[in-house]
Amino acid sequence: MPVADNEPEGDNKPEEPTQQVPQPEDGRGRIRYQDPDSTTPREPTLAERRARQNAEQRRQEAEAAAREAEAVKTAKRRKALIGGGATVGVVALVAAMYTASEVSASANAATQYCATIEEGEQQPGVRAEDQNCDPEHVESQGGYVSGGMMFMPLFIGGPPVPQYRYAYTSPGTPAPRVGSTATGSTFNKPSGSTIKNTSGSTVQRGGFGISSKTGGSGS
Repeated sequence: MPVADNEPEGDNKPEEPTQQVPQPEDGRGRIRYQDPDSTTPREPTLAERRARQNAEQRRQEAEAAAREAEAVKTAKRRKALIGGGATVGVVALVAAMYTASEVSASANAATQYCATIEEGEQQPGVRAEDQNCDPEHVESQGGYVSGGMMFMPLFIGGPPVPQYRYAYTSPGTPAPRVGSTATGSTFNKPSGSTIKNTSGSTVQRGGFGISSKTGGSGS
């Protein structure tokens, strides 16, 4: 087959031109990664160093202020505890002295009880029921009260009715039984001594730091 004169024969055919793809310039469109093991950190700027110093200074000042406030609070709490302890100690001491005085006074208290007044006698005769020295009871029975003595009504032709008055034992001595002779007692109320009635209630207080008070009928 004839070959055209203008076509190259065999391997002598010219190569087609290759298309050139433009390459991106260096540094564009690429992601850089820093390896912390091999990368040297950059030095902080002057502004960064100042900011860090200011932050550290503020932190130290805040801690110092907190410590000072806690110290003041602790000192106030300690003073309050010391003051409270001293107050409690004084109160406890006074209470102990008062209790000891009360116990001592109760152990050495005189007893108030109702006794008869024998005609012409100035000493207690026989212990009677306590109601016979109660003005309300005496008046309800038609009697009357005069000068600390209880006068029961006297019936014409009947036996004489005794008069009644409060008697007192010596401190530390119990009252005699009802109907028994009031030996060792007196109609005079002991001054400055604790006096209790037969029920155990205090009629007059005496002892440490307590002024005597009068109480009861027929005082």
